Amino acid sequence: MVSQTDMSAAEKFFKKAVTLGLSMDQDMAMAKLNLAGIAFSKRRKQEATLLIKDAEKLDKQGMLKEQIKEMKANMKRAQMPNQHYGQGGSLRAQRRGSKR
Repeated sequence: MVSQTDMSAAEKFFKKAVTLGLSMDQDMAMAKLNLAGIAFSKRRKQEATLLIKDAEKLDKQGMLKEQIKEMKANMKRAQMPNQHYGQGGSLRAQRRGSKR
């Protein structure tokens, strides 16, 4: 629970930094990338994708290219459906089938 409150506090401070404006585009890109990570961990995928796109635009020198690529890969990996092998359907359907 403590990590959750810290994440919320971090989000608040990053948003404040973005609102106030940072002097360098690189700093703004890093702040938006961190906000994207927080948003994604809170299951706000659309917000996270928009923030990543903003971070990509601001990263003109390509210093955050690897981190952005890694964040996109993590988002893709988390989106994949869980594949269950064996009996299909819900537990309810499986129980119904075994009663017959």
